[in-house]
Amino acid sequence: MGMQPHDAEGGTSTPMLLARSGHASVRSLERYARPGVDAVARHVAQRDPAARRKR
Repeated sequence: MGMQPHDAEGGTSTPMLLARSGHASVRSLERYARPGVDAVARHVAQRDPAARRKR
């Protein structure tokens, strides 16, 4: 089972992405894991301390 382009956006862990893609290093994996704008925005929002305080 190979890596799908959306796996990185779906929250799949780096070790799992490496195992599924067959890459030996994160550096080689970076070439294929390109998160979209929406995924980056979700990631930032989930880790924003100010946003967490508002919950």
